[in-house]
Amino acid sequence: MAQITFISSDNKSTVVSGNSGNLMELALQNKIEGIEGNCGGVCSCATCHIYVQPEDWTKIGPPNEMESDMLEFDDKTTNYSRLSCQIQVTDAIDGIVVNVAK
Repeated sequence: MAQITFISSDNKSTVVSGNSGNLMELALQNKIEGIEGNCGGVCSCATCHIYVQPEDWTKIGPPNEMESDMLEFDDKTTNYSRLSCQIQVTDAIDGIVVNVAK
């Protein structure tokens, strides 16, 4: 089971646990403020935009082409931006910290 720390735009830290699905689903199940998931997780809205901590980037990796294209529409992206709907919850990401995009 992976433990993920979400940090909201007001710096509230929430640790959640999961072992399946994606980060967006996990965030919605745990009512993480700022994650909306309007498209239901099909990579077409960017309302689940997060910033991965640089030290956790190797656990997550870069976005694929479709995700990169969607992130181009958001003017608040960084080198560590990802859409949480595209990150699967597995033991490999245990302990990561992500910031909800503002």
